[in-house]
Amino acid sequence: MPQLGETVTEGTITKWYKAVGDTVDRDEPLFEVSTDKVDSEVPSPAAGVVSAILVEEGETVDVGVKLAVISDGTAPNGHGPESDGAAAVAAAPPASTPVAAAPQPEPAPAAAGSAATATGPATAKVPTAPARPVAPAASTEGLVLSPVVRKLINQHGIDASTLSGTGLGGRITRGDVESAIATAGGPAVADLVEEPAPVPSISERPAPGAPAVLPSARAVDGSRDEVVPFTNIRRRTAEHMVRSKATSAHTLMVKEIDYERVEQVRRAHGPQFKAEEGFTLTYLPFAALATVEALAEFPHLNASVGDDALIVHHDINLGIAVDLDNEGLIVPVVHNAEELNLLGMARRIRDVADRARTKRLSLDDISGGTFSITNAGPFGTLITGAVINQPQVAILSTDGVSRKPVVVELPDGSESIAIHSVGLVAMNFDHRAVDGAYVARFLARLAAILNDRDWAGEL
Repeated sequence: MPQLGETVTEGTITKWYKAVGDTVDRDEPLFEVSTDKVDSEVPSPAAGVVSAILVEEGETVDVGVKLAVISDGTAPNGHGPESDGAAAVAAAPPASTPVAAAPQPEPAPAAAGSAATATGPATAKVPTAPARPVAPAASTEGLVLSPVVRKLINQHGIDASTLSGTGLGGRITRGDVESAIATAGGPAVADLVEEPAPVPSISERPAPGAPAVLPSARAVDGSRDEVVPFTNIRRRTAEHMVRSKATSAHTLMVKEIDYERVEQVRRAHGPQFKAEEGFTLTYLPFAALATVEALAEFPHLNASVGDDALIVHHDINLGIAVDLDNEGLIVPVVHNAEELNLLGMARRIRDVADRARTKRLSLDDISGGTFSITNAGPFGTLITGAVINQPQVAILSTDGVSRKPVVVELPDGSESIAIHSVGLVAMNFDHRAVDGAYVARFLARLAAILNDRDWAGEL
């Protein structure tokens, strides 16, 4: 099972394109996998004959689990594909079902002197709730569900056809399943795995700064505080962010941008653009195109740090951070962004964002980024010090734009006050790769492009 993204820990086999005994070529689609972030076809890593399929369609397994065996099709010593496949099945551990693949809960914090840890033996004495009935397989057949949602439906014996999806395109979300459970009067999702463990007293709690590991969300000591355990996605994101901070010498630099020329084009052409394209012309494609042009002049920011060297990338593959309805973050990539004009950039950003939210990205769509942009501007943010997306050396945040008084120079050389659309852009860069003066010049060039370009001609 491949890892389709930094924060992905498991995947569900949704379709096998080959059966046992079929021949397959290298890089030919072998199976389709669904994760919390991406649905993707996975190519065969080798050419040969499919000797065994170890994980059936609909089963969810962890990253790294063996899924199938591909032989060379020969039969030395009387062992052909069929006997090789049988031996592989006998030797391989049985694949987990969606219910069994659910990650085991971490034990509650131990009292002083205990040797238990979050990674302790699986035989720890933790009381478990009675097994829940499993819904018939047909209840989720044909539905596009994330592995987490499918597990909850199976654990609670819910008929998925009775659920009304509130997600994008009517998709059933985790919240929809939990609401159905609550309406039916069933146990809370977090309580299905284990009984609540006693909350340690004040004296037994970890010292400040030590991680508190509780198996499920609950009030603490009768107060209104609540401990919410990290999901796998949140845990992997945390690992990636901490690793980035430990790897790169993060340095923040901020520049004010006058977006008035951009705003004039948006007002003049925005309604026609939306009527023709079906979505709003935002500030993001302008900022993205200006970033690409500025990167061509400052290529050391379109780079990664290698072994005692800076690796400069001559293709600009622009990562655009996309929020997945507060359930995680993914950075799809606009490949060869230097080849796009404004209209092409707007369409490509919209396309990858839509496919990210509907889990239609391929592995190529989330690979190969050389520089990233995160756009919190629609929420009116002032300054965002984003974490660098490794192994890149910089990330740009485009923050909120608002109408403000600015000093402008009149044709006769005098000055006056005018109302313009103004916002900040913030860049976190790796000080190992470049110095502040280099980044300052890049940001000055970015500001000049946004303020001086004939954007109407771009449309």
